[in-house]
Amino acid sequence: MMPAIILAAGASRRLGAPKQLARWQGETLLRRAVRAAAACAPILVVTGHRADLMAQELAGLPVQLVPNPAWEEGMAASLRAGVAALPPGAPGALFLVCDQPAVDAALVDRLLAAWHGAPVACAYGGTRGVPALLPARDFPAVLALRGDRGARALLAAPDVVEVPFPEGTWDVDRPEDLPGGPFPTPAIDPDR
Repeated sequence: MMPAIILAAGASRRLGAPKQLARWQGETLLRRAVRAAAACAPILVVTGHRADLMAQELAGLPVQLVPNPAWEEGMAASLRAGVAALPPGAPGALFLVCDQPAVDAALVDRLLAAWHGAPVACAYGGTRGVPALLPARDFPAVLALRGDRGARALLAAPDVVEVPFPEGTWDVDRPEDLPGGPFPTPAIDPDR
């Protein structure tokens, strides 16, 4: 079975509240990402800022929390923490973020079906991005990443299999992003 790594460590500074806990269609974006990854095992959720709230939100779900004490460094630290927590012998890992409300189980199924050992990435907005599946051969490169950089360079490799996902351009980073998608506006619980 393919493991999943959900990156949920950021502080959501531009949004002003933990975007992981923004609600859409009756559930938080974090729970939605976990549900989308249900075909994967294990599901690792990398936490950092307000890890206590993320743990509360995920209580009872079949996930493994992976603390990232270096979360303030940026995305690279979360990618490293997730890869370091993978079980030995993992053939690869599916990487997801929780600020893409359009990601669902059907998309994850398409990504898994496209997997034949080479990297698989979503194609949207003229680029490749997450969700993306990286083979174990790329883990050393992920572990070498630093700063607030993702694995975009790895997804630019010529052997990457693309899965069209035009909805991937909609992500939640700022308050004005919330009503910008083709979906109802999520509500953020200010007490969380």
